[in-house]
Formats: sequence, structure tokens, C-alpha cells
Amino acid sequence: MSPNLIKNGFILAGLSNIFGVLICSKLLTNDVMMNTQPGVMGFFGLISIVLWGFAYIAVSKSYVHVRWLVGVFVIEKLAYVIAWISFMQSQSLGAVYEQDFLAGVFYTIYGANDLTFMLFFAFVFLKRENG
Repeated sequence: MSPNLIKNGFILAGLSNIFGVLICSKLLTNDVMMNTQPGVMGFFGLISIVLWGFAYIAVSKSYVHVRWLVGVFVIEKLAYVIAWISFMQSQSLGAVYEQDFLAGVFYTIYGANDLTFMLFFAFVFLKRENG
């Protein structure tokens, strides 16, 4: 994977966090989204996801020098994948869609999105060129 592709992967990860949250949460006003999984996706949780997005973008040009921070990104994404699996096993996605379409979309895709970027960050973390 080329350095430019990796840089763009970090930017894409960041933008998906930032815009995914801001769009689906209707600029942090979507009570259905926040109340469906409040311990993870409450107001503070959504702000945190946006901040993680900015962190991914911030290291997009220097990821080689912050290998262990990229490792933290792997663990952070794993936590969200586990939270999503827990949600999918314990709640009704259909009920979320009935209350709010954008919240339903968010809960449909956030686990797959986080799994994808967790694998991307793991690949970057394990690359031999990292310092």
C-alpha cells in the first residue's frame, strides 16, 4: 500500500467519523440516535467520535512517526466494533428505523465501518517501515 493511499485512508477514516456523526445525528440533535445506545452514542460519545476523526486526520501525514498511536486507534475501533455487536444482539434495528431513518442508517453501518478502519489501522501499525 503506497504512503499516499495510507494518508488518504487516515483522512477517509476521519471524515467518516466526523460527517457520519454530524449527518446522522442531525448536528448532535438526534435524540433517537443518542438514546438508543446512550453509554456509547450519547452526546459526549458523539463528540468523542468527532474528536477521534480529527485525530485520524491529524496523523495522516505523520503516521510513520506515531506507530503506537495508530495501535491505540486499532484498540479504539475494536471497542466500537464490540459495542456494535452488543447492540445488534440486544436491540432491534427495525425499531430504530421506525423512530428515525438516519439513526437506523447509523446503527446499520457503524460496526462495519469501524471494523474496516480497525483492519486498516492494524495494517498500518504492523507495517515494517513504521518506526
